[in-house]
Amino acid sequence: MAAHNLKAVVIEDDHDLQFIYKLKLERAGYTVATASNGEEGLEVIKKHQPDIILLDLMMPVMNGTEMLGHLRSKDWGSDVRVVILTNISKDEAPQALRFLRVDRYIVKAHHTPAQVVAIVDEIVGKNGT
Repeated sequence: MAAHNLKAVVIEDDHDLQFIYKLKLERAGYTVATASNGEEGLEVIKKHQPDIILLDLMMPVMNGTEMLGHLRSKDWGSDVRVVILTNISKDEAPQALRFLRVDRYIVKAHHTPAQVVAIVDEIVGKNGT
C-alpha cells in the first residue's frame, strides 16, 4: 500500500481532454484536480499540493510557460514534478521552458491517454500493481 494517495493536477483548456486525462489518472489511483488556465492552475496547485502536474502550454488568461515561471518562483512550487502536455512540437516550444525544470515534454497527438498515465507513473515512481 502507498503511504499516501498520489495527487495530480491537470491544467488544460480543452474540457474534453481535461476530462479524459482526469478519468484515466483517477482510474490509475490518483486524486485529480483540474484547472482551465494558468491562473486557475496556480490556485489549484497551491490548494492541493500535487505530486505531479500535467500542464498544457496554449491556454487563455495565463499560458503554461507563464504559469510555470510563477510556480517555480514560489517555495511551494519550486520542486513539484511537471509534465508538459501540448500539441506544440518541442522545437517550437518557448525558450523559457528550458530554464523551468520540466520532467517530461509530451506532444498530445503522439501519445494516448494511457501512455501519458504510464509516463506519469514512471516519473512519480509509482509501481504498477
